[in-house]
Amino acid sequence: MKFDIITIFPKIFRGYFEESLIKKARQKGLISIDVHNLRDFTKDKHKTVDDKPFGGGLGMVMKVEPIYKAIQSLKLKNKKQRSKIILFTPRGKKFNQKLALKLSELDRIIMICGRYEGVDERVAKNIADMELSIGDYDLMGGELPAMIVVETVSRLIPGVIGKKELLEERITKSGGFLEYEQYTRPEVFLPKKSVKNWKVPKVLVSGNHKDIEEWRRKHSKVILS
Repeated sequence: MKFDIITIFPKIFRGYFEESLIKKARQKGLISIDVHNLRDFTKDKHKTVDDKPFGGGLGMVMKVEPIYKAIQSLKLKNKKQRSKIILFTPRGKKFNQKLALKLSELDRIIMICGRYEGVDERVAKNIADMELSIGDYDLMGGELPAMIVVETVSRLIPGVIGKKELLEERITKSGGFLEYEQYTRPEVFLPKKSVKNWKVPKVLVSGNHKDIEEWRRKHSKVILS
């Protein structure tokens, strides 16, 4: 899986993608991540990526030309390669686990991170394959959504989080993700100034695998969104 991220703040991603399982997945060649500075695709000395909106209004709008040039520079050489160009916007399709599973079946995802008051609508209409939102709130830009998509999709790629069985036991037939209560040692924990122990459910330490599976089914929730 190849991820390409177009942004005006490439340094934001440096620390995040150099830690934990994302870093290991990159080292193993399971995923590749390239962050592209949108200002490199401008033609003026100030590297301008935004301008005032037609019709008036507050704020600035990201220009279509630099984004178009950035996408053109990333054009697929292999036409058989399955890819999507995503533009992050609050009015986009809501990102959920089911959609993450579909995206994990692609070969390449190109993400456009907006900033300021918005992005020229011609990007959404003529360049992006999909407008995506990560929730019912407004952010300062698309960088955090890009990180979320990379992590959510990457962990569905076999080998990124370990053995494939870790995924198989959690992914449902509908494309959702099965989440249930988890406990570890100590079996009994007594907080300070408390008269009541915090105990692990007995069934989980019983050794009875059938009962444990039944307990997990009863205490699980399928996450789709």
